[in-house]
Amino acid sequence: MPDMSASASLAMTHLVTLAEIDENKVTPGVLGFIVFAVMALAVWGLMKSMTRHMHKVDFKEAADPEADAAGKTAGGPGTASSAKG
Repeated sequence: MPDMSASASLAMTHLVTLAEIDENKVTPGVLGFIVFAVMALAVWGLMKSMTRHMHKVDFKEAADPEADAAGKTAGGPGTASSAKG
């Protein structure tokens, strides 16, 4: 049973050291939290705006390039075979 009390006291010493505040330790503090929160809100706003703008965009498909190539090889307008010269 002495092992139980030793491990319990060891656990308590670790908890006590975590509870103590070291004056030489640098932490982000309240200012760090505020900056992080403002940045998170800015990213959220930008994502919302981007989503709104993306819903406004109307994507139109380009003409089929294979159909254009077939028209040019058959002597369609704008090909070298139909040009005078």
